[in-house]
Amino acid sequence: MKHFRHIFIPGLALAFIAYLCFYIAATQQSRTMMQCSAPELAWLQQEFKPTDAEFNRLSALHEVYRPQCRENCRRIAQNQAEIKSLLDQTNTLTPQIEQKLADAAQIRLDCQKMMLTHFLAVSKTLPPEQRRRYLNWVETRTLLSGP
Repeated sequence: MKHFRHIFIPGLALAFIAYLCFYIAATQQSRTMMQCSAPELAWLQQEFKPTDAEFNRLSALHEVYRPQCRENCRRIAQNQAEIKSLLDQTNTLTPQIEQKLADAAQIRLDCQKMMLTHFLAVSKTLPPEQRRRYLNWVETRTLLSGP
């Protein structure tokens, strides 16, 4: 039994230390990105490597866009809550529910137009060789990502 403890406990400690080392190495990039001044833009800075002037323009665009995006998210959540409330009251499609569904479609359209406008503005701050790659990246992950 003593041999088991002399092997098992150091082995367990070694496994834990190895896990910790791998974890630290694997998450280093993410932790570094979270420490920068604009962590929500760190991926863009890392992926597209804009100059300082380009990044400052990107940050300014982001600061203008963020409250607009937050407002759209609030409107979507409010509309969804209203639809849910109406659905809780009935098991038929009422004119009020139809109107809320139409409102939801309009809110999402407004949101997508605003996103696309923002993406196009951001792309114009990037060098031409990065512009198309950025637009492809955001389009496939947002506008063209499906339901």
